[in-house]
Amino acid sequence: MAVKTIGFVGTGVMGKGMIRNLMKAGFTLQVYNRTKSKAEDLLAEGAVWKSSPAEAAEGADVVITIVGYPKDVASVYFDNGIIDHAKSGAYLIDMTTSSPQLAEKIYEAATEKGLHALDAPVSGGDVGAQNGTLSIMIGGNQEDAEALAPVFQAMGKKIVYQGKAGAGQHTKMANQIAIASNMIGVAEALGYAKHAGLDTDKVMESIETGAAGSWSLTNLGRRMLKGDFEPGFYVKHLIKDERIALESAEAMGFETPGLSLSKKIYDELAEQGEENSGTQAIFKKYWKE
Repeated sequence: MAVKTIGFVGTGVMGKGMIRNLMKAGFTLQVYNRTKSKAEDLLAEGAVWKSSPAEAAEGADVVITIVGYPKDVASVYFDNGIIDHAKSGAYLIDMTTSSPQLAEKIYEAATEKGLHALDAPVSGGDVGAQNGTLSIMIGGNQEDAEALAPVFQAMGKKIVYQGKAGAGQHTKMANQIAIASNMIGVAEALGYAKHAGLDTDKVMESIETGAAGSWSLTNLGRRMLKGDFEPGFYVKHLIKDERIALESAEAMGFETPGLSLSKKIYDELAEQGEENSGTQAIFKKYWKE
């Protein structure tokens, strides 16, 4: 399909990079964020401000959302929002990490209105959003996903259709479960190296290219060692994702002990005032200067 105008709701850490890459690809972006000041730099670069999710949806060929929590997703779609104001035939893409059940609800409501809904959460953090190298996991109708290939290609490198509505979110839950335990391993390993008095740069050189290698080790491990705990992905948002994953796993009768331990550690971090830090702040549980 020929997409010209994209409505985009959510100009946070992830959204900004995604919007910039969409504009670089030639799309016209009309954007909304609860705090307008957080979108001012995008407006200076050519994005058009809209005063509500409904206005961002009006006239757009595609509407993309990436907001905070499932309750925020429900609000922008259902409270006199996107579904009621999107033009007939528009494509709606929720890229928030959210509930698989909510994704199904949005799909059903959109279909009744003659709209096309996809759940397409992402992985890759702020670096992936900035570089246009996100991993995008898509649920919904396959033909809709294929029609939007140029849009997804502007934001991501690994784009995989996962199945029916909700499948994208279930895939993201699997992704978050893997990350949850991996972050414990990364923090413990680097904490151990420092306690042993090792040169951590040399340790990283050895272990990141071997069997222990991971995106989290290479990217977030280095931030841990530098004492850089600025958010590429917030602690509070990982806790939200872990809660959704635990609820989904419980509904399936599936036990996730690694995920449960990770959530316990991150809950403790949040209680200590780290909820707005990056997820690499887990390192503070294993090393103190």
